Amino acid sequence: MNFTSSPTATTTNSTICVAIGKSAISDLLMGVYIVAFIFGMIFNVLTLGPILQQVKRQNVLGIFLLSLSFSDVLFLLTMPLWINYYNQDHRWKLGPVSCNIAGFIYYTNMYISILLLCCISVDRCLVVIFPLRSKTYRTYRYAWAQCIIVYVVVVVWHIMVLINDNLTDLHDEVNSNDRCYETYPMTNPVAMFNLLRVGIGFVLPLLVLAVTYWKVLATVGQSPGLSSQAKRKVRLLSFGVIGIFSICFAPYHILLLARSLAFYLDDSNLQSYCKFEQKMHFAFSCTLAVSSLNCVVDPVLYVLVSNSVQEEVRLCWRRHRRTDTGQNCSLTGYNRGKGNQNLI
Repeated sequence: MNFTSSPTATTTNSTICVAIGKSAISDLLMGVYIVAFIFGMIFNVLTLGPILQQVKRQNVLGIFLLSLSFSDVLFLLTMPLWINYYNQDHRWKLGPVSCNIAGFIYYTNMYISILLLCCISVDRCLVVIFPLRSKTYRTYRYAWAQCIIVYVVVVVWHIMVLINDNLTDLHDEVNSNDRCYETYPMTNPVAMFNLLRVGIGFVLPLLVLAVTYWKVLATVGQSPGLSSQAKRKVRLLSFGVIGIFSICFAPYHILLLARSLAFYLDDSNLQSYCKFEQKMHFAFSCTLAVSSLNCVVDPVLYVLVSNSVQEEVRLCWRRHRRTDTGQNCSLTGYNRGKGNQNLI
């Protein structure tokens, strides 16, 4: 292969920078997406009713969960397209428009999920540390405003990137490659955008999660009115939130950072950079597939561990007791002085 560092050569040789052919890798990735699609749809559909019940009661956590579920379901609806993509051995047969839309939804969902998880963690922290003062700001209007801001910021940010970048680069049609969001080598705008995604879209939210749950754990540990079993549950859930967050999103962003830095460090040696991308391709594709599992984790982690929504789930199976749900929401629990039992 002939590699040069000129911009023209970068464009014309993008198809041979990384060789992507038929292999068992595609079947593995397709299997991950199939699992994520099946269980993601099941869990999101089962928990949608209880979440809506909480939203009707103007429960702040329910509003965040509904916004999160909407983003996840929208992404899950595009997942059959990615399953077909890997079934076709990294060939997108549906045209560039569908590729752009599916990729846009994929990445917006990732960062909408990350930011909404941060909103939930901050909300839980305020409830635990400032149960009385936080009532002024913990209203359904503020919750809806936060969700709308998250959606607008993420969507506008990605639209600006698509407008400033060459949209045809997302769907690589050179030599009938038909790759979707797998064009090589990287360009300067894309590399810079990737660094911003790692810093603002992952590292900063991870710090917010770590600080808020550290505050929650410290407050719970000093609470004399909380049983040891309840404290243990809070610890497990807090570490679980950060752990799952790290498992779903950290590997992808770490490799994304490595790829972007390699692009800048080897900008004068395209051959060396392409060899690096070739070695990283399988691992990076796997981390991208693992990130899709957040659609499965989100409802399990934040809905099934919430006392109020748990009760809604039970009552969906016991319809004759549906009228008793109002007494178990987290806000009324706090009003009775028992709010620390429902920290997530």
